[in-house]
Amino acid sequence: MSPIAEHPRKSFPPDHSTAQPGVPDHSSRSDHNNHDDHSHEHGGFELSDLVRVLFVALAAAAVWFHLWEPFHRVSVIGLAATLIGGYPIFKEALENIIERRMTMELSMTIALVAALAIREFFTALVITGFVLAAEILEGMTVGRGRRAIQDMLDFLPQTASVLREGEVIEVATQSITPGEIVLIRPGSRIPIDGQAVSGHSFVEQAAITGEPMPSEKSSGSEVYAGTMNQAGSLQVRATRLGKETTFGKIIEAVERAEHSRAPIQKMADRLAGYLVYFALGAAVLTFFITHNIRSTISVVIVAGACGIAAGTPLAILGAIGRAARHGAIIKGGIYLEALGQLDTVFFNKTGTLTLGAPTATEVEPTAGTSVKTLLRAAGSAERGSEHPLGRAIVRYATDQGVATEEPIGFRYEIGRGISALVSGEHVIAGNRNFLESSSVVVPPDQLANGTKVHVASRGRYLGFISIADAVRTSATTAVHALEAMKIRVILLTGDTSAAAFAVANQLGIFRLRADLLPEAKMAEITERTRRGEVVAMIGDGINDAPALSEATVGVAMGAGTDVARESADVVLIGNDLMKFVETVRIARNCRRVILQNFYGTLIVDTIGIGLAASGFLNPLLAAFIHVASELTFILNSTRLLASRRESTDVNKEAAFTGVKA
Repeated sequence: MSPIAEHPRKSFPPDHSTAQPGVPDHSSRSDHNNHDDHSHEHGGFELSDLVRVLFVALAAAAVWFHLWEPFHRVSVIGLAATLIGGYPIFKEALENIIERRMTMELSMTIALVAALAIREFFTALVITGFVLAAEILEGMTVGRGRRAIQDMLDFLPQTASVLREGEVIEVATQSITPGEIVLIRPGSRIPIDGQAVSGHSFVEQAAITGEPMPSEKSSGSEVYAGTMNQAGSLQVRATRLGKETTFGKIIEAVERAEHSRAPIQKMADRLAGYLVYFALGAAVLTFFITHNIRSTISVVIVAGACGIAAGTPLAILGAIGRAARHGAIIKGGIYLEALGQLDTVFFNKTGTLTLGAPTATEVEPTAGTSVKTLLRAAGSAERGSEHPLGRAIVRYATDQGVATEEPIGFRYEIGRGISALVSGEHVIAGNRNFLESSSVVVPPDQLANGTKVHVASRGRYLGFISIADAVRTSATTAVHALEAMKIRVILLTGDTSAAAFAVANQLGIFRLRADLLPEAKMAEITERTRRGEVVAMIGDGINDAPALSEATVGVAMGAGTDVARESADVVLIGNDLMKFVETVRIARNCRRVILQNFYGTLIVDTIGIGLAASGFLNPLLAAFIHVASELTFILNSTRLLASRRESTDVNKEAAFTGVKA
């Protein structure tokens, strides 16, 4: 069915300095995409549409009760009401003829003209009323999907408090310019990307980090449009506005994805056209065999393809919107479709499966030495170190509440370790050879994950601290979930085999390749895709960009590099890998719903045409089956739209920010 009415979206100036924050510029969107999508876009309905349906219903009642029939063979009310009420159908049919497109409007027009020709005026009115009512319901249903982006826009405030000439004034958000100081009050949503210059607060940005606790903000901290300031006040210097904000780029990515056409959507459009041809051919054959015009009209009426034509883009829109609400930006319907058929997932290690930063994972003191003593000695000695391992030890000691002090006479030997005076005691920390060269007796190596930093004080061995790139808390669950979905999980890394095996064993990954250069990663993925596998690559660094581009679907971590995010087809907001798993589930569900609509439409149309041709369906019953079946399949697609409760929960959590989509 064609749209009854199209409600335009809000229009905002394209310039980033004046644009509504978070709203992308659509001026560059191709006319081709707009034309492609026009046939199935529904923006709701207007009062005139409802009036038209009521008018047709009243006219049908008048014809049924023979209220005014001045002519014996022609119902003036029936003829006039059908032509007036069915104007949108006839208009669409004429446009389709001019564009040489076969659609349901054209087949319904043929059925209505045939009904009028045999003086089935009541039937023609009922069919017209059914079709118009179906278009209203369909428009309301699809309009619910269109509101997903508007819901995202509602995250952002329309006004903001800005410091100008020493005074705080309330201005329209779109009038803020880069460099201005914006006052963020407690309980308000942040309208711009920027850097805090004063104040102290906690900002709810769980969608960025995946952590439930608010992020502490003070002078120098970065804040993002759409996040919620919870406690104190902040003064923020605006750095990015409008479509340039991370929030705006996400909305732009979602809208771009909404207007892209997946291969399955193009197939749905072709199938809808074939169904119309099939129905018209069956009608001609029915007339030649039975010479029954009522059966012939019933054949044309019963076939419905809107369940496919409108249900498919609605399912894709709903899936992309739901994925965005769960923290994944899919940049096009083609990638959503690919995720629904995923065979293999390649994971990068550092920064993807792991945190990408050295972390103390194990503290093992010797007998007679406490953990606190070991951490105090190592943390104090390493306080002046810039080495990643040393900083990890200091950070861990601080997190454990162990007080450290500034060392004296700090000395670092490259590749070996450090030595320093701590409270008058000579402390050394480093590898086994470094301690043994200082006449410290180091016990035989014990099994430990990661790199061991041995510590001694006054020539006595205190123990060791094991440091490793810690695995993300969500990684194990995500890997097991993908394996349960019969998706192969493979680890690709440039790290050593030992480090790769350690992480793989911890996560339960049974396939891996290590010591790979970026070109080797890309070659591995190219070979898989050449064999016909549907492959996803998940990474976060510059060296992952070639592999991301080569995969069927490239997936970038939200906290990764700009290059990785630009090369990716899907961007995860934050670093929770379960967001990717949920996105795959949504994509599979979307494909399942679309196929249900495909097969359901084919079955209903085939049976309906057979019954109509055999004389078991009159035009009224055929119209009811047509409308009921197509609305059933469209409503089936709405199952993919985010529920009202789900939308509310996400609104409470945080805006989708922090990603350059």
